[in-house]
Amino acid sequence: MSKRGWALFTVMSVVWGLPYLMIKVAVTGVPVPVLVFARTAIAAAILLPLALRGGRLAGIHRHWRPLLAFAALEIMVPWWLLSDAERHLSSSMSGLLIAASPVIAVVLARLTGGEGRLGGTRIAGLAVGFAGVSLLAAPELRGGSPWAITEVLLCAACYATGPLIAARWLAAVPALPLTAVCLALTAAVYAPATAATWPSAMPSGRVLAAVVGLAVVCTALAFVAFFALIREVGPARALVFTYVNPAVAVVAGVLLLDEPLTATIVASFGLILAGSVLATGSRRTVEESTVDDLVAVPGR
Repeated sequence: MSKRGWALFTVMSVVWGLPYLMIKVAVTGVPVPVLVFARTAIAAAILLPLALRGGRLAGIHRHWRPLLAFAALEIMVPWWLLSDAERHLSSSMSGLLIAASPVIAVVLARLTGGEGRLGGTRIAGLAVGFAGVSLLAAPELRGGSPWAITEVLLCAACYATGPLIAARWLAAVPALPLTAVCLALTAAVYAPATAATWPSAMPSGRVLAAVVGLAVVCTALAFVAFFALIREVGPARALVFTYVNPAVAVVAGVLLLDEPLTATIVASFGLILAGSVLATGSRRTVEESTVDDLVAVPGR
């Protein structure tokens, strides 16, 4: 891989591992609807001009039904669920639970006919990933924050479902315009709730920095870097960074928010990572993969 490829890989490994930290900080000072609106509106304002170049948005309205469904499952619903859950959960736990998305995606693809017969290795991966999630979530389900755990797992299920819609009904839509329009739609949907819950006092500088960081760095810049990484190294290699994101989320939470690093977290991370790698193993080559298969990698 080229130096530019490694640089982009490093950027993506970090910027999609940091949203959990920034969300944790942001929800201490702004309501969830305001956070989702600000993140999507700012990012859309950055990405829409790029998407408009060369008439890339032409004809996108013909796909409005699957586009709306994709936006709901990839951004509108999961970003609310994740932000609300982090009012009660640590950022590192949230990041690790979301890492189960690839495992859930394999199950959903199998149930909807998108997967053939699963081999022994992939079944073992599903079992290992499920064990990791269970180990991490069990204490919270018994006496901590069961609804917050449920919200994060529902968020992971949404992230796993969105790609199915993109692959089946949005394959003809370029990735950047699709992303920009979905962000703009989400901002429009959240505008009324944002007006109703707007903070009565100015949030702290720390909170504002987290909100802006989520929008500019973890959303707009992240998607631009992601598409550049795909062009540089190919779509199959580009996905490898998603296995690094949970580790970044844990390290950031421990170092910057003084979140605990327990043996359970370390063991869960190992199980979820191993399960994801095994369960999502594919015989497809880089050439057989497409950008459209990857457009729904969660923007967190």
